[in-house]
Amino acid sequence: MDGHAFVAALARENNELLKRLAPAQALEAESGGDLSPTGLLRIALKNEIEASEIAALWMATAGDLQLKLGLARQSGDEAKHYRLIDERLRELGDDLSGFDPLAEGYSPLFNYLRGLTTDVERVAAGQFTREAIALVKNEQFIELCEDRGDLATARLYRDVIQIDERFHHEMGANFLSRLARDEQSQSLARGARSRTLELAEELQTLAWRKKKIHHAPGC
Repeated sequence: MDGHAFVAALARENNELLKRLAPAQALEAESGGDLSPTGLLRIALKNEIEASEIAALWMATAGDLQLKLGLARQSGDEAKHYRLIDERLRELGDDLSGFDPLAEGYSPLFNYLRGLTTDVERVAAGQFTREAIALVKNEQFIELCEDRGDLATARLYRDVIQIDERFHHEMGANFLSRLARDEQSQSLARGARSRTLELAEELQTLAWRKKKIHHAPGC
């Protein structure tokens, strides 16, 4: 199939697979853990700094000039999100003095993404799939914030962060349709997509088991 048909098919598959990360039950976990907006926003800071850094790392070796520019924009967008979330946490009274979002090291997903070497794998895993995950998890977080009465945080995500993440995902779809043009490149893309979803699901399960954290915002 051509690149556009491949991306459309992959998007349909992703939508089905992402339901595992978006169960229909209420957003709040049954017990335990810090599910306050401030607690979840601290997790978001790590997601944002990792997303900014991986885009910057990929920019240096991207083979396409337009992809380089797109990655540069994404890196800046994710850094902007970090600053906005930091400001919102301070408005909520959270003291971030001495807080290091990377104190426990990079996530397994970041380490996987950092090791990808081809543009088609990177776009499939990062912009096309990771950003699709972020859109789903951010929407859940918006609903949680609204349920808790934190309308300012909900507006930040709906009116700023989600708009950027949707752009990143659509950018990924456009580049993937250009890059995944034959059986070999489509196989690479599909493998990178699948591993990204697996790691995202593993991270969600680990967060639940260790800290009873569910539905933290994405990036």
